[in-house]
Amino acid sequence: MNRTKLTGLLRLFRFELSFAAGVCVLLAELLALGRLPSLRQAAAGFMSFFLISASALILNDCFDVETDRINAPERPLPAGLVTKFEAMMLSFFVALLGCCSALMLGFEAFTICCIVWFAGFLYNWRLKKYGLAGNLFVAVLVGMTFIFGGVAAGNLSEPLVWFMGAMVFGVDLGEEIAADALDVEGDRKTGSRSLAVLYSPQIAMRTSASIFIIVVAGSTIPFLSGWLEWWYLPPVVLFDGLVIRSVSRLLNPRIPDRINDIRRIYLGGTGMILVFMVIRLAMTYGYF
Repeated sequence: MNRTKLTGLLRLFRFELSFAAGVCVLLAELLALGRLPSLRQAAAGFMSFFLISASALILNDCFDVETDRINAPERPLPAGLVTKFEAMMLSFFVALLGCCSALMLGFEAFTICCIVWFAGFLYNWRLKKYGLAGNLFVAVLVGMTFIFGGVAAGNLSEPLVWFMGAMVFGVDLGEEIAADALDVEGDRKTGSRSLAVLYSPQIAMRTSASIFIIVVAGSTIPFLSGWLEWWYLPPVVLFDGLVIRSVSRLLNPRIPDRINDIRRIYLGGTGMILVFMVIRLAMTYGYF
């Protein structure tokens, strides 16, 4: 295998997105247990959704080749760095590894992992073109990272696990709709029924902005309900500020490269989750 092909295969993973999925599982385990998960729970939980997410992202590139020729010609498949067959085989192999990792956490975790992978395949194959329904579908799958983490830890009764799952759902839904608004030209040519295609990119972007504002407003709930201590407030305020700033830019069609604002939101969310984990560990072991 030459270096160019290896680089193309690795780029298919979109490591920052796969890493974010694994980190969500780790935080869910930490919230559900109230302490550091065991090495097996942490490693198997992280790797399960890191790999399942990577598999879904690779499949996304396989099914989106024609759209990417217009919207992202530098991606490995339209650029000719990797063949579609190679990408499909990589996706299935990575999914198998992810499901095997989940099996280490028990049959229930394994079942959820398999269902999420199949749902991701179904989304990439058929549902992605169904506009808002497809956006809702994939946002639910992203929210499942926290539910899976609760199952891996053996405790789904922790309200913060469900709340964080709902917040991740909202953030991803806003990102999906905003991304569709930016990809409208390619989506029109492939027959997508996204909000941007059916109505207009402006309406789609305003819908996305409304969802993000709901997420920002909802971030006050765990503090008002007493689920989170005030130590967690600074990273939440910083993330909310980042979201508001990014949304204001997304609503301005004169700003170039607005895809970077979407990327900034999910990277900021990943950063906030990592800070949450540090604070939770510090509180658990008596540093706060």
